[in-house]
Amino acid sequence: MLFSHISDTHLGLAQYGSEEREQDIYLAFNEAIDTSIKDHVNFVIFAGDIFHVPNPSGTAIVQMANALKRLKQNGIDSFFILGEHDISRIRTTPIPYVYHNLEFSKYIGQGKPFEYKGILLAGLDKIRKAEIPRYEEKFAELDNAAKNFSGHKILVLHQGITEFNKFAGELQSTDLPKNFSYYAMGHLHDTDIKNFNHLNGPIAYPGSIELTTSEGIKEAKKGFFEVDISEKEAKANWIELHTRPQFSFKTNYDELGKEVSEILEKIELLEKKPIIELKIQGQNVEVEQIQAQIAPIEAKSLRCFWRIRGKEETDASIFLERPNAIDDELFKLSINALGKEDKAEFAIRELLPPLTTNQTKEALQVVLENFAKFKEKKND
Repeated sequence: MLFSHISDTHLGLAQYGSEEREQDIYLAFNEAIDTSIKDHVNFVIFAGDIFHVPNPSGTAIVQMANALKRLKQNGIDSFFILGEHDISRIRTTPIPYVYHNLEFSKYIGQGKPFEYKGILLAGLDKIRKAEIPRYEEKFAELDNAAKNFSGHKILVLHQGITEFNKFAGELQSTDLPKNFSYYAMGHLHDTDIKNFNHLNGPIAYPGSIELTTSEGIKEAKKGFFEVDISEKEAKANWIELHTRPQFSFKTNYDELGKEVSEILEKIELLEKKPIIELKIQGQNVEVEQIQAQIAPIEAKSLRCFWRIRGKEETDASIFLERPNAIDDELFKLSINALGKEDKAEFAIRELLPPLTTNQTKEALQVVLENFAKFKEKKND
């Protein structure tokens, strides 16, 4: 038996306000669906962050609906949980529930294990870090159900595991129920898979299907897993998707002409216009000269970003390299600024996401919820 494990599709994201970047997301998503159909998978798991915002555009909603319809037409069932981007702080029905109600896909995010074609499936929606202690009992129940089941057991979560990313980690691998044969994860955008002696199967992150704003500009492969569970152990095969190339370059001001020539040679034969970031080191530079020299790159790229890096910036170690995930770097900076990890957790993980997508009502709800918890603790 074969299934696809797809996560962090972020349908509707228009990076840089670009229609082309929104289409890039849809193209990568539909390639994952088409490949799953071609490879005759038995079912598909969507591990959260289906949409980029809880109130997605009509185009994003239709893209997901058409994909699920194609799966159904080919006899392929699908299952999904919700990530933080799918869940609104304001009490409203999450958009993906519509697909469940129309029987296009099955929602499994409430932690209730069930049997499907000889497999035990269970999933939980995104759990905020402050709520995790309340889920210890639920994890114990899931572990007991998996222990007493003879076939394959799959747990679907949208969480950061500390052993994969210490800054984005909300759980440790030892917190997880140990008796599942595959842990279908979402949330972390880098592809990774690890086996642990205390778990019966691998923890697998397929990563996002396209580079998102929080990941920065970098060379990165994107894709999803096809997982073979025909035998005792689950075997995950990562499938690369055809995404738009992105490159980040560093050069000295006096070597800019040479660097431009090398960049043009690198991107000349690409099928898609790339996104380029150029960091220029130097002082007393002439902006007009830079603009003139990089004009050929701008003509051959979808977006070309450049900035001048002065000596002071270079000497500041925290800015020497773009972090793998900008959110992780913001989290570290917030800890330094606020002095406490819990305050940084609230600022970056809870408050920042709705603010960056202009969800002011949801941001206000986050503040009110946090204030209510603060008062409750103070009264205790």
